[in-house]
Order: sequence, then C-alpha cells, then structure tokens
Amino acid sequence: MSIASVLLPEISSADTQQLPKAYVIAEIEVVDASTYEGYKSAVAPIAAQYGGRYIVRGGEVHLAEGDAPSGRVVVLEFANLTAAQAFLNSDEYRPVAEIRHKAAKSRIMIVEGIIP
Repeated sequence: MSIASVLLPEISSADTQQLPKAYVIAEIEVVDASTYEGYKSAVAPIAAQYGGRYIVRGGEVHLAEGDAPSGRVVVLEFANLTAAQAFLNSDEYRPVAEIRHKAAKSRIMIVEGIIP
C-alpha cells in the first residue's frame, strides 16, 4: 500500500500518479551541532515513513545570485503535497522538530512541483 493511498483514500492510485510531487525545502543554521546530530538521526526514518526521500542534505552551496542561505540546505521529495504536510504535521515528527528548534534557526517551506 502506498503512502498516497493511505493519505488520499478517496483518490484512485491512477489519479495520485497525476498529482505533482512536493518538496520540503529547509534552510537551517545550526547553532548546537551535537544536538542537531540527534535531530538528523531521528528525522530520517520519520520522513521515510511518510514517503520522503532526501534529494539534498547539506551539501556545498555555490551561490549563483542573491543572498546566500544562512546555513545548510535540505530538500526532501514527497509523492504529493498531502504527504509532505502529513510528515511535517505528524505526531511522530512534532517532538523531533522541537529538537531542531533547540539546535538551529530554520526556515521550512513546502513547494509543489509540476504535474508529470
């Protein structure tokens, strides 16, 4: 059973394949590295549980234009907007997000992709 069928039971699997993917994009300025390591290890299995897949996880940033991000950049891909929202609003993620709040300053957004 796919995450989309659990989160969107009223929509057929053929229809969910037509929904655009969604991307959780985070800009994270770590202020407590040891606490942040605990966040990183705790968040990955929760993201996977909701169908999330890391696309970018803090690699080197080469600024092309505008202001540089204030820290690391993370991008997770989800099957659709509903799955990304379910992850960020989940009971499993809420206490883990509190760890991030203590260890870093962050901006988190969800961006919907294009329809395939």
